[in-house]
Amino acid sequence: MNSMIETLMYQLGQVFMLPVLATVALLFLYAFYALGAFLVQAWQRRGGINAGPGYPLLAYARDNPNHGDDDLDVAAHRMMEHARIATRVAPMLGLVATMIPMGPALKSLADGNLASVSHNLTVAFSAVILALIAASITFYIVSVRRRWLAEELAWLNARRAVPGTMPAAGMAAQGGAA
Repeated sequence: MNSMIETLMYQLGQVFMLPVLATVALLFLYAFYALGAFLVQAWQRRGGINAGPGYPLLAYARDNPNHGDDDLDVAAHRMMEHARIATRVAPMLGLVATMIPMGPALKSLADGNLASVSHNLTVAFSAVILALIAASITFYIVSVRRRWLAEELAWLNARRAVPGTMPAAGMAAQGGAA
């Protein structure tokens, strides 16, 4: 009975290898896509505060004039959601992608098949490297965007404190925020 459970767990773990590797590859590609979008946003933010695409929270406030503080907070979290998820999921999947091939690698080592050991370890370490690179890139993006959104939120709150000031009023007159 114990051997049957161990075999079943081993086989079940092996089933997840391809989906985990595919997801790590997608997260790696997403990280570079997100980095490109981040660099474009940084370029757009060079001109100072305006409601353009480089300032998504200000654009949200302009498009939703009846927004509240909670609405802005939810919108800011939504804007960072994909990169935040990638930051947290990539290392976990990298670990899974490292551990799954370790079973076959150890089995091959016991059988004396060093070529199979080498192949499985190559897959394991390559997957974790790509996952950690993806997590590092998205972590940097999330960290900087969090600051950018906090600056926009502070600017909106300061403008709201002045009676009669619309969210879009005077945005272009402010200095750079990047």
